[in-house]
Amino acid sequence: MTDCSCCCDPEEAAALERKTLWILLIINGVMFVAELATGWWAESTALIADALDMLADALVYGIALFAVGKSRRLQASAASASGVFQVALALGVLLEVVRRFIFGSDPVSLLMMGVGAVALVANMSCLLLIAKHRHGGVHMRASWIFSANDVIANIGVIISGALVMLLGTRLPDLIIGAIISAVVLRGGFLILREAVNERKK
Repeated sequence: MTDCSCCCDPEEAAALERKTLWILLIINGVMFVAELATGWWAESTALIADALDMLADALVYGIALFAVGKSRRLQASAASASGVFQVALALGVLLEVVRRFIFGSDPVSLLMMGVGAVALVANMSCLLLIAKHRHGGVHMRASWIFSANDVIANIGVIISGALVMLLGTRLPDLIIGAIISAVVLRGGFLILREAVNERKK
């Protein structure tokens, strides 16, 4: 199934999908490195969770690139792999939230808000790019779901930073980190369900 908003032939539609996915892959790869480094230095679980979400998305886009122009079955398999990556990374971040809750942390609120705002702009750009492909194959629908989740996660990071500053406690960072993980986990299960449904067609 090709992008229904595009009147081009399947080969041209596949080329457009590849170009979009390469841009998304680069944006998410760069933001993953930036957010992970900043999140670790700022001791922010929310930023680390968002960074790993970026990594998961970069993997999703890489897998989707493989699936472009392939059969529905291969696209469904690619989407399944994306969903598994999302679930695994979400569980990993939840473990990090628990670790930091037990051993403590001191998140830097201004860095959280600043980097969260930059990530929000990056992910809004990704969402606009992928929007025209959101009715395409299951591999592209997976990319749309994960991009939308990213925007929610970025807003959460910014809110978390503001609450850490206002309340003087690390709890908002841990709570938002857990919520972001839950959103990513839900997205992973959602695309796994779509992939299963696609195989039944």
